[in-house]
Amino acid sequence: MAALMLGQQARHFSSSVIRPASKLIRPPIQVYGVEGRYATALFSAASKQKNLEQVEKELITLSAMIKDPKLSGIVMNPHVKRSIKQKTFTDLLSKANISPITINFINVLADNGRLPRTGDVIVAFGKMMSAHRGEVLCSVTTAQPLDEASLADLKASLKGFLKKGETIELETKMDPSILGGMIVSIGDRRKWLPLSSKPLLKGLKERKIGSGTVAPDPTRCWRTPGFEINPLLPNIHQQIRK
Repeated sequence: MAALMLGQQARHFSSSVIRPASKLIRPPIQVYGVEGRYATALFSAASKQKNLEQVEKELITLSAMIKDPKLSGIVMNPHVKRSIKQKTFTDLLSKANISPITINFINVLADNGRLPRTGDVIVAFGKMMSAHRGEVLCSVTTAQPLDEASLADLKASLKGFLKKGETIELETKMDPSILGGMIVSIGDRRKWLPLSSKPLLKGLKERKIGSGTVAPDPTRCWRTPGFEINPLLPNIHQQIRK
């Protein structure tokens, strides 16, 4: 009986996935790929039930579950039957008092052979929820760690990019290959900047720089998501990486 109910729930949730796009409640940002499609369907279903925050909390619990070596060993094993993966997951979720909508979500992933992508879908859903709350993700990549003073100046400058009601979520990364300066990504904008350059941060805001705009110092490094240029190499035309 329980298996029949779970099957009915899965089909119900699946139908929401394949409904025309006009009936979906779109998240504030679009995430592409398989994970984006599933996360969008879940966001829409949770929105209609006014259950977004609860689903987000449950996905955090689910994310911790799939990091368990025993569970991930079952979910990631291509030789384990889908039905076994599905039962393992749903049994754990039921014991954790997870809501039907999240269990349905797992059933859909299981039915479509997408359980190994669960973590990716959870990440995509998290991005949608951050945008829903007005959080703007800013990623800063530097060759060396930023000191406290530089980090404080950067945070203060980046606040100028925000609209009313938005907050910034700062993520810092290190990549020695960028030679110097920093790569700042705010939403879909990406720009190389020299370190300790408040005027350039101001200029970035004023010029609304997007992918493909030349860096302020062309003798250093310019990188966009599609290619990278290192002017220290002799033939700049040979450096473009598609």
